[in-house]
Amino acid sequence: MKIMKTLALVLAVSVAASAQTQNLGMGAFSDDQGPILIAVDAAMAGLMIDSPYVMFVAYLAAKDQNRSIVVDRSDVVMVYEGREYRLPTVKELRDNYRGGIHDLDFYRHLGKEGIIASWVRFYHFNFTQGADFFPTLGGPLSLERGSMSGLIGFATKLYFKNPGFKKGDKLTIKVRDKKNTQLTGEVEVTIE
Repeated sequence: MKIMKTLALVLAVSVAASAQTQNLGMGAFSDDQGPILIAVDAAMAGLMIDSPYVMFVAYLAAKDQNRSIVVDRSDVVMVYEGREYRLPTVKELRDNYRGGIHDLDFYRHLGKEGIIASWVRFYHFNFTQGADFFPTLGGPLSLERGSMSGLIGFATKLYFKNPGFKKGDKLTIKVRDKKNTQLTGEVEVTIE
């Protein structure tokens, strides 16, 4: 009987943990439960399902506004079907994929109502300056790390090598602080 109660408790905790992500609609997902708030716009991923690299747009912020958090590009991973995928280098992406400018132009025309409906609306992001992990060719230099503190967040494009996505697939994007690995954030995304 004790074993059954323990299993029921573990199951309840597991279900509660996975239920933290909010589907905001229009391909946007948000999770505000961890020390790093994370929202991901995956609308382009659904449109690029046959592309060799898939773009997501991530918005990150420190939940504790008195804390500074730095996320290194190597501290961002995608988990898909139990396997971790890291961001490609800018050189790898540019050598193997020529769609970056098109992706950004197309993304700018998509609705942002889903993302704006989340905690994102309370923070200021750098996205308009174009400095991120994957800037467009001829734009600013690529960043190796993004920082956030107070009401200043970090927004960036995230490209991952396409492992063979299909509509309806679920994946998790995880981030962590460069110095304190206990400061994390993650969001579950569905390719729509």
